Amino acid sequence: MTAYVSHTTIDCADAFTLSRWWQSVLDYREDADDPNEPGHEECLIMSADGRHRLLFIEVPDVKQVKNRIHLDLRPAEGTRDEELGRLTGLGATVVSDLRNADGTGWVVLADPEGNEFCILRSEAEVAAGRA
Repeated sequence: MTAYVSHTTIDCADAFTLSRWWQSVLDYREDADDPNEPGHEECLIMSADGRHRLLFIEVPDVKQVKNRIHLDLRPAEGTRDEELGRLTGLGATVVSDLRNADGTGWVVLADPEGNEFCILRSEAEVAAGRA
């Protein structure tokens, strides 16, 4: 017997606003039968195939310390640096730039509520680095 991850839950102050932000970052969708609305305390978004889900739940606590778990994002198209520009344009902030001169490394970002996540090189960039 095994288990699988149903969804990843992110505690937040404003579930609707943060779910919309991540929806535009990931090109995710909401459940057409249960759409997210302003004021909802729980908002679910999912990948186009429905296999990966993020659930945003409003909590009274304010984020105090570094996340113990975070998302590592890889650009579906383009480069890490192009995606970094897109994400900061959407409102992400750079927490730590860990890119190396040889092109390896990553950038730690924070979403509008301060939750950390990383942007990695694209698969094409990784493959080009091996060549």
